[in-house]
Amino acid sequence: MLSNLVAGFAAILNFQTILLMLAGMAGGLLVGALPGLTATMAVAIMVSLTFGLTGTTALAMLLSIYLGAVSGGFVSAILINTPGTPASIATTFDGYPMARKGLAGKALGLAFMASLVGSIIGIVALVLLAPFISRAALRFSAPEYFAIAVFGLAMIIGISGKDLAKGAFSGVVGLLIATVGLDPVTGVARFDLGNVNLLGGFSFVPVVIGLFAISEALYQATQAGRASQVKQSVRSIFPKMSTLWLHKWLILKSGVIGTFIGALPGTGADIASLVSYTEAKRSSRHPELFGKGAEEGVIASETANNAVPGAAMIPLLTLAIPGDAVTAVLLGALRMHNLQPGPLLFRDHIHQVYALYAALLLGVVMLRVVGAVVLPWFARIMNLPRPHLVAAILLFSFVGSYAINNSVFDMGAAVAFGILGFIMLRFDYPVGPMVLALILGPIAEDRMRTALVMSQGSWAIFVTRPISAVFLALSVAALVFMYRQHRNIAKLERDMQRAAEDLDSSPEAGVE
Repeated sequence: MLSNLVAGFAAILNFQTILLMLAGMAGGLLVGALPGLTATMAVAIMVSLTFGLTGTTALAMLLSIYLGAVSGGFVSAILINTPGTPASIATTFDGYPMARKGLAGKALGLAFMASLVGSIIGIVALVLLAPFISRAALRFSAPEYFAIAVFGLAMIIGISGKDLAKGAFSGVVGLLIATVGLDPVTGVARFDLGNVNLLGGFSFVPVVIGLFAISEALYQATQAGRASQVKQSVRSIFPKMSTLWLHKWLILKSGVIGTFIGALPGTGADIASLVSYTEAKRSSRHPELFGKGAEEGVIASETANNAVPGAAMIPLLTLAIPGDAVTAVLLGALRMHNLQPGPLLFRDHIHQVYALYAALLLGVVMLRVVGAVVLPWFARIMNLPRPHLVAAILLFSFVGSYAINNSVFDMGAAVAFGILGFIMLRFDYPVGPMVLALILGPIAEDRMRTALVMSQGSWAIFVTRPISAVFLALSVAALVFMYRQHRNIAKLERDMQRAAEDLDSSPEAGVE
């Protein structure tokens, strides 16, 4: 293995490959940081420009774009409350509150270092565990994916804030919105209001841009003149190793979650980050701090979503099954350069396989170098005057929502969801549960109905298959545990408030 890896590095350590990887990394970071532009779109565009390159050089550049785009999503998530890519949705929950407190630099540094460690965990899993994880992934069918989706939906309670009823309502609304469009089995149009633009349902990126970015811009506009702007600290943007070591078990757990979910075909970094975030909150000693600027929330989200690219390569290379949308594009790129993924790839083209491993590892080093240059400048964005910041958010929102499908309708949908998000923000309804339901709702529905077709209508298939039964049991256990945790936190806050009121009303309170 070591000799093959050395040969892989020898294959990519040339001027042309390194230059193209650096350009790809910088471009990927930029794409990830701009709302509405996705890693899938960036890789798909660049595939057509790799015809004249050797297979190793072309794939090394494409993998650099992939790593950079997934990592770069945290920039806008932290600075303007808009995930640059869906993978960084959970990062907004605590990253933006940190920026509101003047800690944008610290939040960016934590997210960046967590993304580096997450990438390394996913790549190491690819190098060491590819055959074993791919065989485990083969055991997953429709009932197992349905159970995983239900497990993810159970996490809604973990991101519901203080009021579980409001969180549940937000999740239900998200599930209803996810049903808009053609029925996945019968093809019948549902809730399309006679509009052909809704036959495919609401496009996810404009919905997210509206709920996070436009709603925040509207909120900031209403706060003009009411609150002073917090100046950002951009010194010592990168955390000390002692800080990361303090969260070592959280980082390891989040990396494992991202690796596991990334290795499952049809999932993605957005699901990994949300599951990791809710697990971090569940196991935290201070879950009441989540949603208010908790470092653990940023670390958990970014570690998990950046472990996905390496792990998603496992089913791609070993089984020729794309792990997510980006690896589906990479599958085409591999075939275009005469590399057929599957078991024979490791027999006939082992040197090219290890060259890909080397490209991923070198990409992490390049990510650290490029990030060290650009992140301090990104942090200064929050120091812009509030009107300029609001205008920039709206500009990126409209460009991003239009660019995904070149659709004016998507821009209108982003505005509509922006107004909905603003209303939810004003009345303390959490947006997170709605977004989680929008992601997992279609997966749960499609896999459930496929499983019922497999079992000829018998619901027993979900409990007689061991993996499915375990995930459903974990869903129930997680719901019970997090519900009790919410009750304990609410009781503690009520007791603290009552104690403060008693102290204020005591006779000694007015005596100096």
